[in-house]
Amino acid sequence: MPDTMYVTFEESWDAKSRTGGRALSHEEARVRDAAGLPYAVIYRVPDREVPLGARMVAWRAGVLDCWAYDEYGRRTAETELQMRTDEGQLLIRRLLVRRYPDRQTGEFDVHCPRTVVELSAGGTARISHQPEGMRGASLEARLTVADEHLWTVRPRFDEWPSLPVADTLPDWVAAELVAAEQASAGCGWRREPSRLLGSTDLDRVFRPGTHIGGVRVLDAVPCGSVRVPTGVLAVDCPQSGGEEPRITVAVPPGTYPVEAASVEVGDRGYRSYEELVAVRLRISDAPVAVWEMALGPGDDTLRLSTGAAFGFDTDAAMGAFGDADAWQDLRGLLERAARPGSPEADEIASTGAGVHLDGGSLGADMAIFYTGGDGVHPVWVGRSAAGEVVCVHVDTGLDLDLDA
Repeated sequence: MPDTMYVTFEESWDAKSRTGGRALSHEEARVRDAAGLPYAVIYRVPDREVPLGARMVAWRAGVLDCWAYDEYGRRTAETELQMRTDEGQLLIRRLLVRRYPDRQTGEFDVHCPRTVVELSAGGTARISHQPEGMRGASLEARLTVADEHLWTVRPRFDEWPSLPVADTLPDWVAAELVAAEQASAGCGWRREPSRLLGSTDLDRVFRPGTHIGGVRVLDAVPCGSVRVPTGVLAVDCPQSGGEEPRITVAVPPGTYPVEAASVEVGDRGYRSYEELVAVRLRISDAPVAVWEMALGPGDDTLRLSTGAAFGFDTDAAMGAFGDADAWQDLRGLLERAARPGSPEADEIASTGAGVHLDGGSLGADMAIFYTGGDGVHPVWVGRSAAGEVVCVHVDTGLDLDLDA
């Protein structure tokens, strides 16, 4: 810890933007600490705009969150602590350490190496180590750990300067990782494939005549095209209340076709029927070499359980493709066009997946597709062997086993 470090106090702290609430005096912070009210402790050094670290204290809620920052404002460590019922100790519930290969790498860059340790009061630890970032495999283990590694003493108010924010892994975690990487660890360590990359062939639902789990794939149906003039594609529910689209994907500026995939489902005793199962926006005709889950702000595969995925959320059973910069304008146009007799009604046309909205002078369009229901719908980006985006795919209907 630098000799010139000093602390300031604020009412709150936003870890991403590195901004706090109202500045507090030393005495005001002391009063809030005694009352269990939330306040932030910010660690600073002279002539550095970015703080060394921050702690958000909320004793009444029984939690303490900590962050460490590098000189570029990136979080190098995050710690979540939880207070025991006797209030004398804190459980180190979660520790995340990031290692940035260079100054250009962002906090949630898929190439950023990092390690997470999650601890339980029962004496077990889950360790997930991603030396190549989200796109690489991870070393995973669930271990029994000594009590001394689980707990730390709750500091008194005047002890804050003596409790620095750690931006390195604890010695016992580092030793476990060295043993695992040298293949000398005990039982419990395993190598898991990347949770970011898909293992299935999503293109199968766009190959007419293919049989998947008892259903037959039909011809793909064109659903118009979408202009993406800014080169940032948005994918979200068009009725979402968010200011910004949940998922964005960088693509070359241009106009791209949208296609819908359907299957023929044979119903016992009844006539067969068609069901929409996926939509995609096709960027090029190059073959897909790898499928990658698109991430929204703050999405981190270290927080994903096995089989789970991030995506956009809908409670209206629909999603949409559109230009990110024009997203709010397109949503407004869609709302007006949906009103009977409105001047904009002619801008909407039905498609095999939902409706297409012609953005006209906006220079951008929106392709709305229906999903099989509400909930979270993952967005998959198909990339070529060179890493270029080939298509953006969303499953909409039946939960097909594409590995079958």
